[in-house]
Amino acid sequence: MEVEAYLGPDDRAAHSFRGLTPRTATMYGPPGHAYVYLIYGIWNCVNVVTRPAGEPQAILLRALEPGLGVDRCNGPGLLCRSLEIDRSSNGIPLTPPDLYLIDDGFRPAVITASPRIGVDYAGDWKDRPWRFATDSAHVSKPVLAVSRRSGG
Repeated sequence: MEVEAYLGPDDRAAHSFRGLTPRTATMYGPPGHAYVYLIYGIWNCVNVVTRPAGEPQAILLRALEPGLGVDRCNGPGLLCRSLEIDRSSNGIPLTPPDLYLIDDGFRPAVITASPRIGVDYAGDWKDRPWRFATDSAHVSKPVLAVSRRSGG
């Protein structure tokens, strides 16, 4: 698995940096909802809203290991395409039966932290080690570790 953290209006790489807009409204809502948006005019990306309403923070799901019935997911656009997530999922609560996460109990031995991808425009914020990935061939780009920690 690979994810990236976006820490709200102070984070120059976060969509919420420019404030509340129709596009970012879901991020300003309650936690546990999907924030889905389109990039480059073709790729959907899905985030999990993580903070209470009014605190627009989210975690971008960048990659998952493929499994039964799941194609390549090594990038946020491929992940959404494989899981059939599009903008119609924006704002839905992450609860069954539609879109939800399951804790299967797996804990990786190592989680690697590195800078986020594709946010060069964000000044010093681009260097924050807020991309987290497990040791896997199924990440969106090779992980150049800033730090490593044992899973727990």
